[in-house]
Amino acid sequence: MMPSYTLSNLGTAVGKALQRTALLLFCLAMTLWSLPAQAASGISPQLEEQILQVIRAHPEVIIESVDAYQQEQQRQRQLAQQAFLQEIKANLQAIIGESPTTGATDTKVVFLEFSDFQCPFCGRAYQTVKEFMAKHGDEVTLVYKHFPLISIHPQALPAAKAAWAATQQGKFWEYQDALFTQQDKLGEEFYLEIAQSLHLDLEQFNRDRNSANADSAIQQDMQLGEKLGVSGTPSFVMNDKAFSGAIPLEEMEKIFQQVR
Repeated sequence: MMPSYTLSNLGTAVGKALQRTALLLFCLAMTLWSLPAQAASGISPQLEEQILQVIRAHPEVIIESVDAYQQEQQRQRQLAQQAFLQEIKANLQAIIGESPTTGATDTKVVFLEFSDFQCPFCGRAYQTVKEFMAKHGDEVTLVYKHFPLISIHPQALPAAKAAWAATQQGKFWEYQDALFTQQDKLGEEFYLEIAQSLHLDLEQFNRDRNSANADSAIQQDMQLGEKLGVSGTPSFVMNDKAFSGAIPLEEMEKIFQQVR
């Protein structure tokens, strides 16, 4: 394994010089990557050779600079997440909004779920959450938030819109059950089939799922998730504890005991 160096701890003029060089090289690299090809090609051969000589002599400084940058970015994300988790506690009802909820009505333990109906990991997590709520539905308020990964799941957004439309007729949880238990069927025909089986008003269902209100509601959920640092699904927040992935029921139980 490559050793971990920290230039700021060297305490020598050489260390400081390398630190400055690393920063300059990193900034220069970022600048060059962002420039058009024509502008980047205008760098003098002498400058390019000097840069290459420094990189060859001290390749570790580039690695250290990138690593330091990534660590700082991660720290900033964690600080933003912690601040927003505190905001959730202070403005809980505003965070829940008009999202579908099930379980306890006293909101002492609120369980936010950010999910994607086409995500296979969300399909696995669905079963775990269902088991968890069967045990703790009298203590926990489950809140569903849409987070369709549009770039990789073409049916995620249409399914989310269909589920949102079902919510307007009080049938979200039944509709999501059908979506998650039959993910291989996702598509226009299936969305209508579920709506019919749940005896929804089809005219209203179609009007709602194709409305600007559906787009706006889903976008609000996604913006909320982004503030929390959600980048994949499933992701969860239980009171002030954020976690992600199709974790086992035992782990979910441990988190519940911590926040209870």
